[in-house]
Amino acid sequence: MAAATPIPDRFGPIVQKLHDWEVVIGAGVMYQPKYEGSSEMEISPLPFVSATLFDRLTIDPSGIGLKAYEQGPFELGVNVGYDLGRSEDDSDDLRGLGDIDAAATIGGKASLNYGPATFFISVDKMIGGSDGLVGKAGVEITQPVTETIILGAGASATFADKSYMEAYFGIDAGQAAGSGYRTYKAGAGVKSIDLSVSATYLINDNWTLRGEQKLGVLLGDAADSPVVKQTLQPSSLLVLGYRF
Repeated sequence: MAAATPIPDRFGPIVQKLHDWEVVIGAGVMYQPKYEGSSEMEISPLPFVSATLFDRLTIDPSGIGLKAYEQGPFELGVNVGYDLGRSEDDSDDLRGLGDIDAAATIGGKASLNYGPATFFISVDKMIGGSDGLVGKAGVEITQPVTETIILGAGASATFADKSYMEAYFGIDAGQAAGSGYRTYKAGAGVKSIDLSVSATYLINDNWTLRGEQKLGVLLGDAADSPVVKQTLQPSSLLVLGYRF
């Protein structure tokens, strides 16, 4: 009787492709304000998927990014993402203000790499929702300190146009009547300053554990909005990921 033919590993090619594409799949939790400007915090589960294809295309929870141009330390990229909007059911402090619809975003990013630091400027246009324009400028630093621990830090300023600021921080006459807030006009300008620190622990060749702490500070017309109950906006993130 002939020996049985071994069953092929059906998933082998898939796993190899995930490895070639530098795919990370994981899950975690986020502790953050119920909305930007809220003094109430909430815990949310966070599925996580990240992939880098051909060293140019990146897919992660923020959207899809394409490295369009690279010359030495200078890079230009385009990205497509989303803005989740805001529901008045997210908090009692938003009742009567109505919902801000979710929106797709499209934009670009210029960055300059200098040692462990990356300096960047990005601009994103909302398509739908607030129909606003948001820009960000800042620096991110990533530095391995041991063979298994990588530390990171970042600082950035976020700017927004009148459409975005009015949608998230302004209050028109109808909203004032429904919510009890006074009317308020929010103009274009600096929306916030954001600081972050992070640590990534390489458990082994595949498993990683990442923690991140952020602190946002609302400024200008955003900080003065009646909707804002607290200008300091902390958030914490913990993610366990598996790298193929």
